[in-house]
Amino acid sequence: MLVAAVRSDTGASRRLLVSALNKHFDVILSVPLMVEYEAVLKRTEHMTAAGATAGDIDAILDALAAAGTPVTPVFSWRPQLTDPGDEMVEAAVNGHAGLIVTFNQGHFRRAAARFGIPGLNGRLLLSGFWRREL
Repeated sequence: MLVAAVRSDTGASRRLLVSALNKHFDVILSVPLMVEYEAVLKRTEHMTAAGATAGDIDAILDALAAAGTPVTPVFSWRPQLTDPGDEMVEAAVNGHAGLIVTFNQGHFRRAAARFGIPGLNGRLLLSGFWRREL
């Protein structure tokens, strides 16, 4: 979701990012999760598509870190997912998240369900489909 928010200034992902930065809901973050965000967002293809520099990405991540709630992983639940880069589900587990917002439903569905954390597409969340208190 964060990659889509950075690559396009329209759509559900950008609206969710802006809402998170404005603290309309809580974003659970961990150091490994932020390191993964940085590594992915600073890939050449994403920065080119976004028209962003490494400094722009740093500014977005700094703002997200300031708005989010830090979680220190107490337990590592790995491995849960087929893509090791997606293993940040542990931040959601350790932070007692009520929801994982992702476009990558296929990778997260089984692991999220194991811990009772529903995964939801950002467009569905914004459409009001999800009625649970965030």
